[in-house]
Amino acid sequence: MIVPRPYQSEAVEAVYEHLRTKDNNPCVVLPTGTGKSLVLAQIAKDSVEKWNGRVLILAHVKELLEQNADKIRKLCPELKIGIYSAGLKSRDTAEQVIVAGIQSVYNKACELDAFDLVIVDEAHLISSEGDGMYRTFLSDMKVINPHVRVIGLTATPFRLKGGLICKPENILNEICYETGLKEMIQQGYLSPLISRAGRAEANLANLHIRGGEFISDEVAAAMDNDALVTSACREIVELTRDRKSVLIFTASVDHCKHVAEKIQAFSGKECAIVTGDTSPAERAEIIARFKGKFIPADLFGTPKPPLKFLANVNVLTCGFDAPNTDCVVMLRPTNSPGLLIQCAGRGTRLSPETGKSSCLFLDYGGNILRHGPLDMIKVKEPGSGKGGDAPAKKCPQCLALIHAGYTACPECGYVFPPKESNDKMTQTASSAGVISGQVDYTDYEVLDVYYCVHE
Repeated sequence: MIVPRPYQSEAVEAVYEHLRTKDNNPCVVLPTGTGKSLVLAQIAKDSVEKWNGRVLILAHVKELLEQNADKIRKLCPELKIGIYSAGLKSRDTAEQVIVAGIQSVYNKACELDAFDLVIVDEAHLISSEGDGMYRTFLSDMKVINPHVRVIGLTATPFRLKGGLICKPENILNEICYETGLKEMIQQGYLSPLISRAGRAEANLANLHIRGGEFISDEVAAAMDNDALVTSACREIVELTRDRKSVLIFTASVDHCKHVAEKIQAFSGKECAIVTGDTSPAERAEIIARFKGKFIPADLFGTPKPPLKFLANVNVLTCGFDAPNTDCVVMLRPTNSPGLLIQCAGRGTRLSPETGKSSCLFLDYGGNILRHGPLDMIKVKEPGSGKGGDAPAKKCPQCLALIHAGYTACPECGYVFPPKESNDKMTQTASSAGVISGQVDYTDYEVLDVYYCVHE
């Protein structure tokens, strides 16, 4: 029997409270690896058993469809679950709970008929403007049932170009429940992250941004440098000698192949690659091996042992679930805080059965220095300016990535030299509290007093 964790039960109750007291659509924000699928499974179960409702669960990759359907079946075995997905070769339409791929149903709302609740997994993929598959489908569903409610679940409640996904004018309007990465790690629900910057650094000063992200060709050119790849891969092998499952994010297909060759040369172990061109069957086999499965020899081949190293290009992010991952390597820069969080989240799941005690995060793209610590990333609305420096810095001695407020590195004890004073002072003293949460007091000169009688 599956027993929800306390925060999962709190999230479910927060959704119900929102639906009871407000007319708009709520969103639940939980870090990657904390069990969003169990939250949506509980909501689906309650909706059918308590209120005789009909529920549709939408996701964008078949891995999430399978995970969500599996969680509902385990939580409520007697409930019949339908699946509508071309990739899973199923087109169920009559069940009270249907798990569907948005690519398969975005123009088939009438075929599915009315639902009381539509739950969107990875809700940050809902476009804030234009059409898009989610907006098209939900608009049609609103015509079929004007009272349908939408619930979103995500680890990253923002989009690269559109800012926060919850706004009065958007499909999702308010975050009804949120818990943070640091909190989940401290409570033992996620694996601790240990970060290191790479000694070899690419020259990223000349990268340009298009559509909110670094231009891919420029990123590939900057990262796929033989000296950089050689140095980085040698260091990756050295730093992961005590790690079992190393997931590497690269900049392009050629870069991915280059990295795999170097990793194999330095480690003597196979480094498999997964790209958008990898066939579904080969991809499934590679992922199974990365998760620790031994593939026996067929009539024409040799046995394939489990993989320690797996490199990919923009594939193994949302929906990729390998709890044994105990090292994540960013061999690419990203201007997207959401993508950074999603990539790092591949290593935060617990895996006590494999002896995992932490996840090493190796950053060769300057991402932590660019965006700040993962639990402190704040996304500004478009047009609100660039903001200040990211609250992170790199220790020059051990290369740990730490909060900018440290005067000494907590990893190796290195003492940072004090910043040089610019000998400039503001004309007024700051009224801001030195510690967050302090009450600020400011004195103002009274220039005039006006009295009137209120009738």
